[in-house]
Amino acid sequence: MASLEDLTTRLQLALAGGSSLDKTIKLDLKGEGFIHVDGQAVTNEDLPADLTVRVSRKDLEALGKGQLNPMTATITGRLQISDMGLAMSLMPQVQDLFAKLS
Repeated sequence: MASLEDLTTRLQLALAGGSSLDKTIKLDLKGEGFIHVDGQAVTNEDLPADLTVRVSRKDLEALGKGQLNPMTATITGRLQISDMGLAMSLMPQVQDLFAKLS
């Protein structure tokens, strides 16, 4: 399983390639730290964000690899989302973000 630093570096490299997100997103890794994405800027600061996704590192990697269904993870409490409407509108971008972290 990748460390917080590895995940942050992967995301920084992936977003440096030109893709970015329309909204700020914070990944709360359940006590293991944070990854905050604002456009192409990626930090480990616990900053406010338009969308907060709370998930364990293990489940985040499983989501990225397609081994865990996001709806199942949400229903079972393994994935918590601050704004479901916003998450649904950003679904392609969020799924791409998760895939970059796997």
